Amino acid sequence: MERRSWHFYIMLGLAWTVVAFLVLPLLVVVPVSFTDQRFLSFPQETISFKHYANLVADPFWRNSILRSLFVSTVSATFSTILGTMCAIGCWRLANQYAEWVRLLMLTPIIVPSVVHALAFYRTWIDLGLIDTYAGVILSHTIIGLPYVVITVSASLANIDLRLEQAARSLGADMSKTVRWVLVPLVMPGILSGAIFAFIISWDEIVVLLFITSRNIYLLPKAIWDGINENVDPTVAAVASLLIGVTLVILLVQMSWRGLRGAKR
Repeated sequence: MERRSWHFYIMLGLAWTVVAFLVLPLLVVVPVSFTDQRFLSFPQETISFKHYANLVADPFWRNSILRSLFVSTVSATFSTILGTMCAIGCWRLANQYAEWVRLLMLTPIIVPSVVHALAFYRTWIDLGLIDTYAGVILSHTIIGLPYVVITVSASLANIDLRLEQAARSLGADMSKTVRWVLVPLVMPGILSGAIFAFIISWDEIVVLLFITSRNIYLLPKAIWDGINENVDPTVAAVASLLIGVTLVILLVQMSWRGLRGAKR
């Protein structure tokens, strides 16, 4: 067995220190969500679940969660479909124009959120999409596209182009080749991109502040108002649930990919 030098253990310790610095503050939210007080604090006398009950009993929180679920699901679906088609098209072309298209798809990540939020605001005014579900879904679809393109492109990089050529030589047209050969092969990348697109849409607040007012009231905006106005501990309950759901989704996706790899 190879003996590791002290440099390895120093780098390992630094890596875990950075991970702890990023992750441990999130865990503070969990005990705060069980507080028995009306403000953000640790439980004083007993553990209370009343703030979790507010998520169901209070129409303000319940409706904002349902609206966010609807918007995130629809926008993530559109992002996944369009991003997968873009990634497959660029992979199939494999030329300079495809690289320019990939770069264009990455602009929502490269450009700061405030910049493209302002661009959405100015454009949506002319199109009459301010404070509408169509405007929010369209903007979230554009924001989620890069994540799907990146994950699907990464999966396509491991695929032999001769598999597509073999399918075409056996009589399959391009649509059947994509549906029955390429999509199953890159399904892990598609699911990963869909998860990222859903999370980005669910968590987006900067664009919402620019393009929504009173008609569209999603969960991120409800959390923003809950922090700015009365520091409602229900915000901590929402954050704890979001952390838990995100971890479960990621663990399920990793387990599925592990099982898929084992079968192969």
